[in-house]
Amino acid sequence: MPASPSADLRRRLPSVDQALQDPRLAELVERHGRGVVLRALRDLLDAARERAAAGDEAGLQEALDRLGVELAARVEHACRPSLVRVLNATGVVVHTNLGRAPLSPAAAARVAEVAASYSNLEYDLAAGARGDREAHAEGRLRALLGAEGTVVVNNCAAAVLLALNTLAEGREALVSRGELVEIGGSFRIPEILRKSGARLREVGTTNRTRIADYRAALGPETAVILRVHPSNFRMVGFTESPELAELAEMARSAGIPLVEDLGSGLIDPLPEPAHAEPTARGSLRAGADLVTFSGDKLLGGPQAGLVAGRRGLIEAMRKNPLYRALRVDKMTLAALDVVLRDYEAGAAESRVPVRRMLALDAEAVRARTRALAAALASGAPSLATSVQDGESAVGGGAAPAVGLPTALLALTHAAAGPDRLAAALRAGEPPVIVRVAEDRVLLDLRTVEPADEPALLQALCGAAQRVARG
Repeated sequence: MPASPSADLRRRLPSVDQALQDPRLAELVERHGRGVVLRALRDLLDAARERAAAGDEAGLQEALDRLGVELAARVEHACRPSLVRVLNATGVVVHTNLGRAPLSPAAAARVAEVAASYSNLEYDLAAGARGDREAHAEGRLRALLGAEGTVVVNNCAAAVLLALNTLAEGREALVSRGELVEIGGSFRIPEILRKSGARLREVGTTNRTRIADYRAALGPETAVILRVHPSNFRMVGFTESPELAELAEMARSAGIPLVEDLGSGLIDPLPEPAHAEPTARGSLRAGADLVTFSGDKLLGGPQAGLVAGRRGLIEAMRKNPLYRALRVDKMTLAALDVVLRDYEAGAAESRVPVRRMLALDAEAVRARTRALAAALASGAPSLATSVQDGESAVGGGAAPAVGLPTALLALTHAAAGPDRLAAALRAGEPPVIVRVAEDRVLLDLRTVEPADEPALLQALCGAAQRVARG
Protein backbone atom coordinates (compact mmCIF):
# COMPACT_ATOMS: atom_id res chain seq x y z
CA MET A 1 0.00 0.00 0.00
CA PRO A 2 1.24 3.54 -0.67
CA ALA A 3 2.41 5.49 2.40
CA SER A 4 0.02 8.04 3.84
CA PRO A 5 0.91 11.75 3.55
CA SER A 6 1.33 11.97 7.34
CA ALA A 7 3.74 9.01 7.30
CA ASP A 8 5.78 10.72 4.57
CA LEU A 9 5.97 13.89 6.64
CA ARG A 10 7.11 12.00 9.73
CA ARG A 11 10.07 10.65 7.75
CA ARG A 12 11.37 14.20 7.52
CA LEU A 13 11.79 14.38 11.30
CA PRO A 14 15.33 13.76 12.54
CA SER A 15 15.96 11.24 15.27
CA VAL A 16 17.21 12.50 18.61
CA ASP A 17 20.72 11.24 17.84
CA GLN A 18 20.69 12.90 14.40
CA ALA A 19 19.55 16.22 15.89
CA LEU A 20 22.31 16.12 18.48
CA GLN A 21 24.91 16.06 15.68
CA ASP A 22 24.06 19.71 14.94
CA PRO A 23 27.01 21.80 16.24
CA ARG A 24 24.61 24.26 17.87
CA LEU A 25 23.02 21.48 19.92
CA ALA A 26 26.41 20.07 20.84
CA GLU A 27 27.32 23.48 22.26
CA LEU A 28 24.11 23.52 24.32
CA VAL A 29 24.94 20.07 25.70
CA GLU A 30 28.41 21.24 26.68
CA ARG A 31 27.06 24.35 28.45
CA HIS A 32 23.96 22.93 30.15
CA GLY A 33 24.29 19.15 30.24
CA ARG A 34 22.84 16.37 28.11
CA GLY A 35 19.80 15.69 30.30
CA VAL A 36 18.35 19.21 30.07
CA VAL A 37 18.89 19.40 26.31
CA LEU A 38 17.38 15.95 25.71
CA ARG A 39 14.20 16.78 27.61
CA ALA A 40 13.65 20.00 25.65
CA LEU A 41 14.55 18.36 22.33
CA ARG A 42 12.13 15.47 22.82
CA ASP A 43 9.33 17.93 23.66
CA LEU A 44 9.98 19.88 20.44
CA LEU A 45 10.19 16.74 18.31
CA ASP A 46 6.94 15.43 19.81
CA ALA A 47 5.21 18.71 18.89
CA ALA A 48 6.63 18.50 15.35
CA ARG A 49 5.48 14.88 15.09
CA GLU A 50 1.90 15.95 15.92
CA ARG A 51 2.02 18.49 13.09
CA ALA A 52 3.29 15.82 10.72
CA ALA A 53 0.52 13.43 11.78
CA ALA A 54 -2.01 16.17 11.08
CA GLY A 55 -0.57 16.69 7.59
CA ASP A 56 0.55 20.25 8.43
CA GLU A 57 3.53 20.44 6.06
CA ALA A 58 4.01 24.20 6.40
CA GLY A 59 3.85 24.03 10.19
CA LEU A 60 6.26 21.09 10.24
CA GLN A 61 8.78 22.89 8.05
CA GLU A 62 8.59 25.98 10.26
CA ALA A 63 9.17 23.83 13.36
CA LEU A 64 12.20 22.17 11.73
CA ASP A 65 13.62 25.52 10.59
CA ARG A 66 13.31 26.95 14.10
CA LEU A 67 14.34 23.80 15.98
CA GLY A 68 17.77 25.13 16.98
CA VAL A 69 16.46 28.54 18.06
CA GLU A 70 13.49 27.14 19.98
CA LEU A 71 15.64 24.51 21.66
CA ALA A 72 18.20 27.10 22.80
CA ALA A 73 15.41 29.29 24.20
CA ARG A 74 13.82 26.39 26.09
CA VAL A 75 17.11 25.19 27.54
CA GLU A 76 18.08 28.69 28.65
CA HIS A 77 14.69 29.13 30.32
CA ALA A 78 14.90 25.72 32.02
CA CYS A 79 18.31 26.58 33.47
CA ARG A 80 17.25 29.88 34.97
CA PRO A 81 16.44 29.86 38.70
CA SER A 82 12.73 30.14 39.40
CA LEU A 83 13.34 31.90 42.72
CA VAL A 84 14.68 35.36 41.85
CA ARG A 85 15.23 38.75 43.43
CA VAL A 86 12.42 41.27 42.91
CA LEU A 87 11.98 44.94 43.76
CA ASN A 88 9.05 45.45 46.13
CA ALA A 89 7.46 48.79 45.27
CA THR A 90 4.10 47.93 46.87
CA GLY A 91 4.72 49.66 50.21
CA VAL A 92 3.84 46.45 52.09
CA VAL A 93 6.87 46.15 54.34
CA VAL A 94 6.53 42.51 55.43
CA HIS A 95 5.14 41.10 52.18
CA THR A 96 4.41 37.40 52.63
CA ASN A 97 4.29 36.66 48.89
CA LEU A 98 7.63 38.41 48.34
CA GLY A 99 9.60 36.55 50.98
CA ARG A 100 8.73 38.65 54.04
CA ALA A 101 11.72 40.33 55.66
CA PRO A 102 14.79 41.07 53.52
CA LEU A 103 18.01 40.38 55.41
CA SER A 104 20.59 43.07 56.01
CA PRO A 105 23.82 42.85 53.98
CA ALA A 106 25.66 41.82 57.16
CA ALA A 107 23.22 38.98 57.86
CA ALA A 108 23.27 37.81 54.24
CA ALA A 109 27.09 37.83 54.24
CA ARG A 110 27.21 35.75 57.42
CA VAL A 111 24.81 33.21 55.88
CA ALA A 112 27.00 32.95 52.78
CA GLU A 113 30.13 32.53 54.90
CA VAL A 114 28.64 29.79 57.08
CA ALA A 115 26.93 28.02 54.18
CA ALA A 116 30.11 27.82 52.10
CA SER A 117 32.25 26.17 54.76
CA TYR A 118 32.28 23.84 57.73
CA SER A 119 31.24 25.45 61.01
CA ASN A 120 31.12 24.79 64.73
CA LEU A 121 27.37 24.17 64.60
CA GLU A 122 27.53 21.33 67.13
CA TYR A 123 31.18 21.52 68.15
CA ASP A 124 32.65 23.14 71.28
CA LEU A 125 35.85 24.81 70.12
CA ALA A 126 37.13 25.35 73.66
CA ALA A 127 36.56 21.78 74.81
CA GLY A 128 37.37 20.12 71.50
CA ALA A 129 34.25 17.98 71.81
CA ARG A 130 30.65 17.76 70.67
CA GLY A 131 28.79 20.97 71.37
CA ASP A 132 25.24 22.27 71.39
CA ARG A 133 23.60 24.06 68.45
CA GLU A 134 21.43 25.93 70.95
CA ALA A 135 24.54 27.92 71.96
CA HIS A 136 24.27 29.96 68.76
CA ALA A 137 21.89 32.95 68.70
CA GLU A 138 19.72 31.71 71.56
CA GLY A 139 21.94 33.27 74.22
CA ARG A 140 21.35 36.67 72.66
CA LEU A 141 17.62 36.03 72.45
CA ARG A 142 17.40 35.07 76.13
CA ALA A 143 19.33 38.18 77.14
CA LEU A 144 17.22 40.48 74.98
CA LEU A 145 13.95 39.14 76.36
CA GLY A 146 15.05 38.46 79.93
CA ALA A 147 13.81 34.90 79.45
CA GLU A 148 14.90 31.78 81.31
CA GLY A 149 14.96 29.70 78.15
CA THR A 150 14.43 29.82 74.40
CA VAL A 151 13.83 27.44 71.50
CA VAL A 152 14.23 28.17 67.79
CA VAL A 153 12.27 26.12 65.23
CA ASN A 154 11.50 26.58 61.55
CA ASN A 155 8.45 28.90 61.75
CA CYS A 156 5.87 30.23 64.19
CA ALA A 157 3.33 27.54 63.31
CA ALA A 158 5.95 24.95 64.29
CA ALA A 159 6.57 26.81 67.55
CA VAL A 160 2.86 26.66 68.46
CA LEU A 161 2.65 23.01 67.39
CA LEU A 162 5.67 22.02 69.50
CA ALA A 163 4.47 23.93 72.56
CA LEU A 164 0.97 22.42 72.46
CA ASN A 165 2.20 18.90 71.72
CA THR A 166 4.66 19.10 74.60
CA LEU A 167 2.28 20.59 77.16
CA ALA A 168 -1.15 19.34 76.19
CA GLU A 169 -1.07 16.15 74.09
CA GLY A 170 -4.16 14.13 74.94
CA ARG A 171 -5.54 16.86 77.18
CA GLU A 172 -7.44 20.16 76.84
CA ALA A 173 -6.22 23.57 75.70
CA LEU A 174 -8.47 26.52 76.57
CA VAL A 175 -8.84 29.11 73.79
CA SER A 176 -11.22 32.05 73.51
CA ARG A 177 -13.69 31.71 70.64
CA GLY A 178 -12.65 35.17 69.48
CA GLU A 179 -9.09 33.90 68.99
CA LEU A 180 -9.80 30.85 66.82
CA VAL A 181 -8.22 32.64 63.90
CA GLU A 182 -7.00 31.70 60.45
CA ILE A 183 -3.83 33.34 59.20
CA GLY A 184 -2.08 33.21 55.81
CA GLY A 185 -1.74 29.88 54.06
CA SER A 186 -4.94 28.51 55.66
CA PHE A 187 -3.20 28.04 59.03
CA ARG A 188 -6.05 27.69 61.53
CA ILE A 189 -5.67 27.52 65.29
CA PRO A 190 -8.24 24.67 65.70
CA GLU A 191 -6.37 22.59 63.11
CA ILE A 192 -2.95 23.11 64.68
CA LEU A 193 -4.48 22.10 68.01
CA ARG A 194 -5.75 18.84 66.52
CA LYS A 195 -2.38 18.10 64.90
CA SER A 196 -0.64 18.72 68.22
CA GLY A 197 -2.77 16.05 69.88
CA ALA A 198 -4.40 18.56 72.23
CA ARG A 199 -8.18 18.88 72.51
CA LEU A 200 -9.72 22.29 71.93
CA ARG A 201 -11.94 23.69 74.69
CA GLU A 202 -13.62 26.89 73.50
CA VAL A 203 -14.12 29.68 76.02
CA GLY A 204 -16.47 32.67 75.94
CA THR A 205 -18.11 34.01 72.79
CA THR A 206 -16.80 35.39 69.54
CA ASN A 207 -16.79 39.01 70.70
CA ARG A 208 -16.73 38.78 74.50
CA THR A 209 -14.64 36.52 76.71
CA ARG A 210 -14.25 37.26 80.41
CA ILE A 211 -11.85 35.88 83.00
CA ALA A 212 -14.83 34.11 84.57
CA ASP A 213 -15.26 32.13 81.34
CA TYR A 214 -11.73 30.75 81.68
CA ARG A 215 -12.27 29.90 85.36
CA ALA A 216 -15.49 28.07 84.56
CA ALA A 217 -13.73 25.99 81.90
CA LEU A 218 -10.86 24.85 84.13
CA GLY A 219 -10.97 21.16 85.01
CA PRO A 220 -8.84 18.03 85.55
CA GLU A 221 -8.23 17.74 81.79
CA THR A 222 -7.02 21.34 81.37
CA ALA A 223 -3.34 21.27 80.39
CA VAL A 224 -2.70 24.74 78.93
CA ILE A 225 -4.32 28.11 78.28
CA LEU A 226 -3.56 29.43 74.80
CA ARG A 227 -3.95 33.12 74.07
CA VAL A 228 -3.70 34.04 70.37
CA HIS A 229 -2.96 37.59 69.25
CA PRO A 230 -5.44 38.47 66.45
CA SER A 231 -2.62 39.96 64.42
CA ASN A 232 -4.25 39.96 60.99
CA PHE A 233 -7.65 41.44 61.87
CA ARG A 234 -9.32 43.73 64.38
CA MET A 235 -12.66 43.20 66.12
CA VAL A 236 -14.34 46.44 67.20
CA GLY A 237 -17.57 47.42 68.89
CA PHE A 238 -19.16 45.35 71.65
CA THR A 239 -16.03 43.40 72.60
CA GLU A 240 -14.25 42.30 75.75
CA SER A 241 -11.25 40.17 76.70
CA PRO A 242 -9.17 39.93 79.88
CA GLU A 243 -5.81 41.64 80.16
CA LEU A 244 -2.85 39.31 79.80
CA ALA A 245 -1.69 40.00 83.38
CA GLU A 246 -5.11 39.07 84.72
CA LEU A 247 -5.18 35.86 82.72
CA ALA A 248 -1.62 35.03 83.81
CA GLU A 249 -2.52 35.44 87.48
CA MET A 250 -5.48 33.09 87.11
CA ALA A 251 -3.35 30.52 85.22
CA ARG A 252 -0.63 30.69 87.86
CA SER A 253 -3.08 30.17 90.72
CA ALA A 254 -4.51 27.16 88.88
CA GLY A 255 -1.06 25.74 88.12
CA ILE A 256 -1.75 25.84 84.38
CA PRO A 257 0.85 27.20 81.91
CA LEU A 258 -0.20 30.18 79.80
CA VAL A 259 1.10 30.29 76.21
CA GLU A 260 0.72 33.43 74.13
CA ASP A 261 1.13 33.21 70.36
CA LEU A 262 2.06 36.68 69.11
CA GLY A 263 2.34 35.66 65.45
CA SER A 264 4.48 38.34 63.81
CA GLY A 265 6.07 39.23 67.13
CA LEU A 266 8.35 42.02 68.24
CA ILE A 267 11.30 42.58 70.54
CA ASP A 268 11.18 46.39 70.56
CA PRO A 269 7.99 48.42 70.03
CA LEU A 270 7.19 49.75 66.58
CA PRO A 271 7.18 53.51 65.97
CA GLU A 272 3.85 55.32 65.78
CA PRO A 273 1.24 54.78 64.45
CA ALA A 274 1.85 51.00 64.88
CA HIS A 275 3.16 51.36 68.44
CA ALA A 276 0.28 49.37 70.00
CA GLU A 277 1.54 46.03 68.63
CA PRO A 278 2.56 43.83 71.60
CA THR A 279 6.16 42.75 72.18
CA ALA A 280 7.50 39.38 73.35
CA ARG A 281 9.31 41.10 76.21
CA GLY A 282 6.07 42.76 77.32
CA SER A 283 4.16 39.48 77.24
CA LEU A 284 6.76 37.72 79.38
CA ARG A 285 6.75 40.58 81.88
CA ALA A 286 2.94 40.42 82.03
CA GLY A 287 3.16 36.77 83.11
CA ALA A 288 2.99 34.56 80.01
CA ASP A 289 4.86 31.30 80.66
CA LEU A 290 5.73 30.86 77.00
CA VAL A 291 5.61 33.30 74.09
CA THR A 292 5.81 32.22 70.44
CA PHE A 293 6.57 34.57 67.54
CA SER A 294 8.17 34.76 64.10
CA GLY A 295 11.76 35.57 63.26
CA ASP A 296 11.10 36.63 59.67
CA LYS A 297 8.39 39.23 60.06
CA LEU A 298 8.59 42.24 62.34
CA LEU A 299 11.82 41.02 63.90
CA GLY A 300 13.39 41.40 60.46
CA GLY A 301 15.36 38.15 60.42
CA PRO A 302 15.25 34.74 58.70
CA GLN A 303 12.25 32.42 58.69
CA ALA A 304 12.06 30.93 62.17
CA GLY A 305 9.67 30.31 65.03
CA LEU A 306 10.95 31.65 68.34
CA VAL A 307 9.78 30.44 71.75
CA ALA A 308 10.79 32.11 75.01
CA GLY A 309 9.74 31.53 78.59
CA ARG A 310 10.14 29.35 81.66
CA ARG A 311 13.15 27.06 81.73
CA GLY A 312 11.27 23.91 82.69
CA LEU A 313 8.77 24.25 79.84
CA ILE A 314 11.52 25.04 77.35
CA GLU A 315 13.54 22.00 78.39
CA ALA A 316 10.47 19.79 78.01
CA MET A 317 10.06 21.11 74.46
CA ARG A 318 13.71 20.32 73.67
CA LYS A 319 13.25 16.73 74.85
CA ASN A 320 10.21 16.26 72.63
CA PRO A 321 11.16 14.08 69.60
CA LEU A 322 9.16 16.51 67.46
CA TYR A 323 11.76 19.21 68.17
CA ARG A 324 14.36 17.47 66.01
CA ALA A 325 11.95 17.49 63.06
CA LEU A 326 11.28 21.21 63.49
CA ARG A 327 14.68 22.65 64.37
CA VAL A 328 16.51 25.09 62.08
CA ASP A 329 19.74 24.78 60.11
CA LYS A 330 23.09 26.55 60.40
CA MET A 331 22.17 29.28 57.89
CA THR A 332 19.09 30.31 59.85
CA LEU A 333 21.07 30.46 63.08
CA ALA A 334 23.80 32.51 61.40
CA ALA A 335 21.33 35.11 60.11
CA LEU A 336 19.36 35.21 63.36
CA ASP A 337 22.52 35.81 65.38
CA VAL A 338 23.44 38.87 63.30
CA VAL A 339 19.93 40.34 63.56
CA LEU A 340 19.79 39.80 67.32
CA ARG A 341 23.23 41.38 67.67
CA ASP A 342 21.85 44.51 65.96
CA TYR A 343 19.05 44.62 68.53
CA GLU A 344 21.60 44.18 71.34
CA ALA A 345 23.54 47.15 69.98
CA GLY A 346 20.38 49.29 69.85
CA ALA A 347 20.93 49.64 66.11
CA ALA A 348 17.96 47.72 64.69
CA GLU A 349 16.30 50.81 63.17
CA SER A 350 19.44 51.63 61.19
CA ARG A 351 20.68 48.12 60.33
CA VAL A 352 17.62 45.85 60.06
CA PRO A 353 15.81 46.65 56.75
CA VAL A 354 12.27 46.01 58.05
CA ARG A 355 12.76 48.21 61.09
CA ARG A 356 14.37 50.93 58.98
CA MET A 357 11.49 50.90 56.49
CA LEU A 358 8.87 51.05 59.24
CA ALA A 359 10.65 54.03 60.82
CA LEU A 360 10.73 56.13 57.61
CA ASP A 361 8.55 59.23 57.75
CA ALA A 362 6.41 60.32 54.81
CA GLU A 363 8.60 63.31 53.96
CA ALA A 364 11.69 61.16 53.55
CA VAL A 365 9.77 58.91 51.13
CA ARG A 366 8.34 61.98 49.35
CA ALA A 367 11.79 63.45 48.66
CA ARG A 368 12.98 60.22 47.06
CA THR A 369 9.73 59.89 45.09
CA ARG A 370 10.05 63.39 43.62
CA ALA A 371 13.63 62.65 42.58
CA LEU A 372 12.51 59.45 40.81
CA ALA A 373 9.68 61.33 39.05
CA ALA A 374 12.18 63.92 37.80
CA ALA A 375 14.48 61.20 36.47
CA LEU A 376 11.58 59.53 34.65
CA ALA A 377 10.66 62.79 32.93
CA SER A 378 13.81 62.52 30.83
CA GLY A 379 14.35 58.75 30.91
CA ALA A 380 10.79 57.65 30.09
CA PRO A 381 8.82 60.58 28.60
CA SER A 382 5.93 58.25 27.67
CA LEU A 383 5.17 57.89 31.39
CA ALA A 384 3.06 60.59 33.01
CA THR A 385 3.99 60.91 36.68
CA SER A 386 2.49 62.51 39.77
CA VAL A 387 3.33 62.33 43.47
CA GLN A 388 0.42 61.85 45.85
CA ASP A 389 -0.26 61.07 49.49
CA GLY A 390 -0.92 57.47 50.40
CA GLU A 391 -0.43 54.75 52.98
CA SER A 392 2.04 51.91 53.35
CA ALA A 393 1.12 48.69 55.18
CA VAL A 394 3.09 46.95 57.91
CA GLY A 395 2.17 43.54 56.45
CA GLY A 396 3.01 40.10 57.79
CA GLY A 397 -0.33 39.89 59.59
CA ALA A 398 0.55 42.80 61.89
CA ALA A 399 -1.19 46.11 62.60
CA PRO A 400 -3.97 45.43 60.04
CA ALA A 401 -5.88 48.59 60.89
CA VAL A 402 -2.82 50.87 60.77
CA GLY A 403 -1.68 52.70 57.65
CA LEU A 404 1.75 54.32 57.56
CA PRO A 405 1.61 57.77 55.89
CA THR A 406 3.70 57.75 52.72
CA ALA A 407 4.11 59.30 49.28
CA LEU A 408 3.18 57.35 46.15
CA LEU A 409 4.45 57.73 42.60
CA ALA A 410 1.46 57.40 40.25
CA LEU A 411 2.23 56.37 36.65
CA THR A 412 0.17 56.26 33.47
CA HIS A 413 1.39 55.34 29.98
CA ALA A 414 0.17 57.00 26.83
CA ALA A 415 -0.09 53.72 24.91
CA ALA A 416 -1.00 51.14 27.55
CA GLY A 417 -3.27 50.62 30.53
CA PRO A 418 -2.00 50.05 34.07
CA ASP A 419 -2.35 46.28 34.02
CA ARG A 420 -0.20 46.01 30.91
CA LEU A 421 2.42 48.33 32.38
CA ALA A 422 2.44 46.35 35.64
CA ALA A 423 2.89 43.11 33.66
CA ALA A 424 5.81 44.64 31.76
CA LEU A 425 7.43 45.61 35.06
CA ARG A 426 7.03 42.06 36.38
CA ALA A 427 8.66 40.72 33.20
CA GLY A 428 11.79 42.84 33.60
CA GLU A 429 15.11 42.01 35.22
CA PRO A 430 14.81 42.46 38.09
CA PRO A 431 11.01 42.16 38.20
CA VAL A 432 9.26 45.10 39.86
CA ILE A 433 6.08 44.48 41.86
CA VAL A 434 3.70 47.45 42.10
CA ARG A 435 0.15 48.34 43.06
CA VAL A 436 -2.59 49.08 40.52
CA ALA A 437 -5.44 51.31 41.67
CA GLU A 438 -7.73 53.91 40.14
CA ASP A 439 -6.47 53.10 36.64
CA ARG A 440 -2.86 53.90 37.56
CA VAL A 441 0.31 52.11 38.54
CA LEU A 442 1.38 53.14 42.06
CA LEU A 443 4.89 52.79 43.50
CA ASP A 444 5.81 53.22 47.15
CA LEU A 445 9.54 53.72 47.72
CA ARG A 446 9.25 52.89 51.43
CA THR A 447 9.96 49.27 50.50
CA VAL A 448 12.68 50.01 47.93
CA GLU A 449 16.20 50.34 49.27
CA PRO A 450 17.92 53.56 48.12
CA ALA A 451 20.71 51.44 46.64
CA ASP A 452 18.10 49.78 44.39
CA GLU A 453 16.71 53.01 42.95
CA PRO A 454 19.03 53.01 39.87
CA ALA A 455 17.82 49.48 39.04
CA LEU A 456 14.21 50.61 39.58
CA LEU A 457 14.68 53.58 37.26
CA GLN A 458 16.18 51.34 34.58
CA ALA A 459 13.33 48.84 34.97
CA LEU A 460 10.70 51.57 34.64
CA CYS A 461 12.35 53.00 31.50
CA GLY A 462 12.65 49.52 29.98
CA ALA A 463 9.03 48.65 30.70
CA ALA A 464 7.82 51.93 29.20
CA GLN A 465 9.74 51.21 26.00
CA ARG A 466 8.46 47.64 25.75
CA VAL A 467 4.79 48.59 26.10
CA ALA A 468 5.26 51.41 23.58
CA ARG A 469 6.56 48.90 21.03
CA GLY A 470 3.49 46.74 21.67
